[in-house]
Amino acid sequence: MIRTVIVVLFISIFLICSIPIWGILFIIGLFNKKAKDVIGYKCVAWAFGVVAFLAGVKYEVHGIENVPKDKSVLFIGNHLSYFDIVLAYHLSPHVTGFLSKDDLKKVPLLNVWMMMNYCLFLTRTDPRQDLKLILKAQDYIKAGISMFIFPEGTRSKTGEMAPFHEASLKIATKTGCPIVPVCFTNTREILEAHMPRIKKTKVVVTFLPAIDPNALEGENKKRPGAYVQGIMAKQLEADAKLI
Repeated sequence: MIRTVIVVLFISIFLICSIPIWGILFIIGLFNKKAKDVIGYKCVAWAFGVVAFLAGVKYEVHGIENVPKDKSVLFIGNHLSYFDIVLAYHLSPHVTGFLSKDDLKKVPLLNVWMMMNYCLFLTRTDPRQDLKLILKAQDYIKAGISMFIFPEGTRSKTGEMAPFHEASLKIATKTGCPIVPVCFTNTREILEAHMPRIKKTKVVVTFLPAIDPNALEGENKKRPGAYVQGIMAKQLEADAKLI
């Protein structure tokens, strides 16, 4: 439980002490919006890196070079743990917004950082509202902001992937942006497998080669989510051998 207490204490201190940073970022944004976005994102990415360190997470990263550096992308991840978000935030090489469940919108201070970093909160119960958010995510992609989504819709309780929601992939198919699958292996063992205790754990994160949605054909074009999930399933099987 000591790790859990230390992690929660650090997050609380960071969120409280970062309040003045919002004002600084607001002023920077008046003159240079891009600089404000980069600095704001790096602040959270750094904090989540510290969270991973304090939690004793030993992460092995593969394929980060597969992320295009000159364009926004749609990151697609399998979802095992809250720490998937921690690691994704820390490792994503450029400003990235996350599509998250709306319960995180209720977390004080954290919700401000998330909204500043282009996060969108899906309801999972109001299809019309969630469609509007998917369209908003497409606007962010067109504006040069990458987006990260977990198409299963919730964290896996077994380690097995649930079917991907095909609507999630519309962010890429409608904008033509590359899809970068991100595979998380063993992250459930950090927390969810024995909540609330955080356990020192080795995990593997693999960024797969970018997929051009415009190059898909036939059934893969009709159901890109199933296609991407199939590729990820093979990688997750390989990565499991590294644990």
